[in-house]
Amino acid sequence: MSHKILIVDDEKMLTDLLSEHLRDCGYEAFAANNSGEALRELQKRPDLILLDINMPGGDGFELCRSIRDRVACPIIFLTARIAEQDKINGFGFGGDDYITKPFSLKELTARIDAHLRRELRSRKRAAVLTTADGLIMDLNERRAFYGTEEIVFSKREFDITEFLMTYRGQIFDKERIYESVWGVDAEGDSNVVKEHIRKIRSKLRFATGREYIETVWGVGYKWNG
Repeated sequence: MSHKILIVDDEKMLTDLLSEHLRDCGYEAFAANNSGEALRELQKRPDLILLDINMPGGDGFELCRSIRDRVACPIIFLTARIAEQDKINGFGFGGDDYITKPFSLKELTARIDAHLRRELRSRKRAAVLTTADGLIMDLNERRAFYGTEEIVFSKREFDITEFLMTYRGQIFDKERIYESVWGVDAEGDSNVVKEHIRKIRSKLRFATGREYIETVWGVGYKWNG
C-alpha cells in the first residue's frame, strides 16, 4: 500500500506539480489550497503532510495546530521564511521539519522518505499498547487482553480505546474523539461517544476491576494507566 501525502499550499500550480511528482514516486498524493480544504482532507488519514506557512484566511502555524489536534503524522513546513524564530515557532506548533522555498524535488523527496521510514519504525515499536497492570492492546491483530483473557471490543470501542491509550494523560472532548475515530466529515452526533465510552468502561471494569478512563467534568475524557 502506497503512503498518502497531503499537500497544503495556496499556490495551485505548486500543489499540482508536487502531486504529479509524488505520484510518479509511487505515493498517493492529494492537495488542499486553503485551510478548510486541508481540514476536510484529513479524513483520508494522510501518512505525511506538506504544509505552507503563508496560507490565506489564517496563519499556517494555527492550521498546523488544528491539524495536530486531529492527526499525529509528520508535518513538513514549506515556506519562503528563513528566520530562526519562524523555525522555532513551527516546531512549537507541532511541525516536524522545515524546508525553504525554492527547494529541489530531490531534497524534498529525500526528506519525505526519511520521515516515513522513521514513522514506520515508530509504529512497529508501538504495535502493542500496554499498561503496567497487564492490559494489552494488539494493534496489528486489533485484539485486547488482560492477562490471558481476551476483552472483546467492537470496532469503534477498540478505536476509541486505542486513541485514548495512545495519547494517555491528554484530555479530549467528545467532539475531538468523534472526529478522530469517525472522521472529520462523518455525519452523526458526537454524543454517541458517551455511550461507547460507557460500554468500554463496563468491559474494562469487568475484566480488570479498574477504571482507566477518567471523566474530566465539563472538559472531556482522558486515559489513566
